[in-house]
Amino acid sequence: MSGEHEAVRDLLAAWAVGALTPADERTVPRHLAACESCAAEAERLRETVRLLDGPRATPPGPVNGAGTGRAARGTRDTAPAGRGRPTGGDGPGGRPAGPEGAAGLPPALLAAARRARPAAPRVAAHAAPYAAAVAGLGALLSELDAPGSWSTPVVHDWDVQATVAHLIAADEPLARRLGLAPRVPWSAGAEKAGWEAAWAARTAEVIAHERARTPAETVAVWSAQAAALLAVPEAADAGRAAHATTLMGVRLPVADHFVVRAFEAWIHTDDIGRALGLAVPPPPEPHLWQLVRLAVRILGRALGPTAAPVLFAPAGGGRDAQWVLGSEDEPVAAELVLDPVDFCLLIGGRYAPGEVPRGAVGDTAAVTAVLERAASLAWL
Repeated sequence: MSGEHEAVRDLLAAWAVGALTPADERTVPRHLAACESCAAEAERLRETVRLLDGPRATPPGPVNGAGTGRAARGTRDTAPAGRGRPTGGDGPGGRPAGPEGAAGLPPALLAAARRARPAAPRVAAHAAPYAAAVAGLGALLSELDAPGSWSTPVVHDWDVQATVAHLIAADEPLARRLGLAPRVPWSAGAEKAGWEAAWAARTAEVIAHERARTPAETVAVWSAQAAALLAVPEAADAGRAAHATTLMGVRLPVADHFVVRAFEAWIHTDDIGRALGLAVPPPPEPHLWQLVRLAVRILGRALGPTAAPVLFAPAGGGRDAQWVLGSEDEPVAAELVLDPVDFCLLIGGRYAPGEVPRGAVGDTAAVTAVLERAASLAWL
């Protein structure tokens, strides 16, 4: 049963946000009925989702949701070259077969069922990565109880609270475009500058505003805005999310802007985890590949049609995840292989081009051009 135990632990975050596949919807509740440790972890994750969602009308069954999604599949225990990733595991293992209560359920799961409200509203596949990233960050923030945790330096000149405040500002462009009012008042004339200057100014404005509040209040504002974004019609309707709009200097369908929001939420969750020495898993596998595919499209645009062509094949993607970046009119000059998580971290500015672990053959200059262009896209 150890194989099933590990597989189900990898699905718990997806279970909490209602993003299991139909097959997993049958497997997970059966395992939770027999495993107290997984049942306790599942309840902890669902409680985080409840905090994001607010009260619901009717209690759920053990499983809700549709679409794709795997929960975080674990963390790496060693740091790749050039990056100070923390060591650490995922928590308790094993599968204690505790006493069963009514209907064959263990006490922990029975308690969860009595208190439960429905999981997060069902969202379309394009919004599922954002829903999972929000739940993941919420779960991480719920662990911050040590004195001084919130003032720990994270990235740039931000501590933990400022990083969460930055995410409030980061989600605002999409939220406002979809009709949501800003949670922090805007200064007059803030939108007249170019998007880079407006972005920096708004982040500074929100962080300054949140400095006068408690960390719990900052998290509540971020959580409420994230929940509101996940409740807009565009989050559940792929058709409504198909129209393109320009945000942060990039014109993309609204569906892709949801993926961008997932990307940034996960990157900053990883930043906070590293700062605090807490292991943060990568995005669930299907969500990770959504991030990779969008990043490849944006990178391809940035390289343009005249760059020396490089075959890019993220590890583990198979034939369906190979792209020629650059010119389509010349023979491939080089081949580049990156771990998909490392590729996302490179795009997010968390690796220098020369430090990202990679496999490459062929024209070194062509590979370097791809890596440098990828790293240059970072604005997080």
